[in-house]
Amino acid sequence: MRENLLWSLVAVFVPFSLVSIGGGPSIFAGIQHQSVEVHRWVTAREFVDLFAIARAAPGPGSMLVTLLGWKVAGWTGAVIATLALFVPSSLLCYGVARMWSHYRGRHWHTALETGLAPIGAGLILAGVVAIFRVAGAGALSWIIAALACLIFAWRPKLNPLFVLAGGAAAFAILHGAI
Repeated sequence: MRENLLWSLVAVFVPFSLVSIGGGPSIFAGIQHQSVEVHRWVTAREFVDLFAIARAAPGPGSMLVTLLGWKVAGWTGAVIATLALFVPSSLLCYGVARMWSHYRGRHWHTALETGLAPIGAGLILAGVVAIFRVAGAGALSWIIAALACLIFAWRPKLNPLFVLAGGAAAFAILHGAI
């Protein structure tokens, strides 16, 4: 039974590794769907809790899969899930990077980079929507997230800590904590 769980982790996370255009946040919606709805490894609330821990901890937010693996099969599951997510994409990235620099500046190279940018952005947006839905985010959360997006579109080099602090202050004021 445990071996089946480990193979399930590999079967879920290796494909996500290979399609994570835009980084870890681009696959959060799919990870949530597989972990909560398909395999039922965790409840929706547990997923949000693990997501929050992964985002608060140092390192990439995609360490969420390590926590999911640990929840499913202990330390072995954590190691297997982490390797399943990071190794395939790392090997692919290494190989592509070697070839990519060789063809830099060619017309098709520029067109491919330009074409993949909105795909990555769309996948990240899908992850945000999935997390907001599972977390039961209210209208205020959606409004503050939209404002943060507008601020970063207007000032893309702005330190994100300022926007994060502004969002936290808005929540505190509107919920009467201050």
